Amino acid sequence: MKKTIFYVIVMIFAISPAFVFAADKKSNSVATENKLSEVEINRLTNRAEEIRDMDKTTMTVKENRELKKEAREIDKNVAKSGGTIYIGGAALILIIILIILLV
Repeated sequence: MKKTIFYVIVMIFAISPAFVFAADKKSNSVATENKLSEVEINRLTNRAEEIRDMDKTTMTVKENRELKKEAREIDKNVAKSGGTIYIGGAALILIIILIILLV
């Protein structure tokens, strides 16, 4: 029993720097991040739908690449404005271990 507690404590201390650095990076990005309004999100989604509905057979390779690039940027911007939560691998493992130990 003492060995398992020791191993859990060592693992927590080994993983904790990852949480500190991840939290520091996340807090900086949240402070500088601008949220998009509903009007801007609707405008971007409409533009993305227009790009997807275009007839790309008559376009040159360069134009097609530019459209793909624009569509990716729109998707990234809309995804940033959403309320998604990211859980890292170490955090997920720690949560699973805590659930196993507490149940």
